[in-house]
Amino acid sequence: MDFKDIKELIRVFDKSELNKLKIKEGDFEISMGKGFDGAIEMAPVTSMAPAAHPVAISTPSISAPVETSCSTEKGIQTCSDTINSPMVGTYYAAPSPGSPAFVKAGDTVRKGQTLCILEAMKIMNEVEAECDCKILEVLVKDADPVEYDMPLFVIEKL
Repeated sequence: MDFKDIKELIRVFDKSELNKLKIKEGDFEISMGKGFDGAIEMAPVTSMAPAAHPVAISTPSISAPVETSCSTEKGIQTCSDTINSPMVGTYYAAPSPGSPAFVKAGDTVRKGQTLCILEAMKIMNEVEAECDCKILEVLVKDADPVEYDMPLFVIEKL
């Protein structure tokens, strides 16, 4: 299964009335669950002030999908590629406060290079480039909330 198939599967599962789903295809296996299964887990409550910026210790990596959109203006068709958010979360341009941003407009990046961090439910997820490209524009400001499939960067594929 590729990334688009998994996203579509999650979307369909979320809209369904199923509570659990397990799929196995060759070496690939995915399990999903939602709702309340009757188990109650208690965790100690600690009072901590929320961090103003993430400090990444161990972060999962996510390849962000690249999408192309075209528009026609004055009879001329122009196309631009964007890197969109693979999840809902908070966008962070740098690994920690005061650190330089992972990328900025004009930078050339390689496939697999970290572009930003998306925080979701206190988990820091590194977003990686899916292809070699040049960053033409950063569309999001540091610490802004982002939606699923929201454009983060305008790029030119290399």
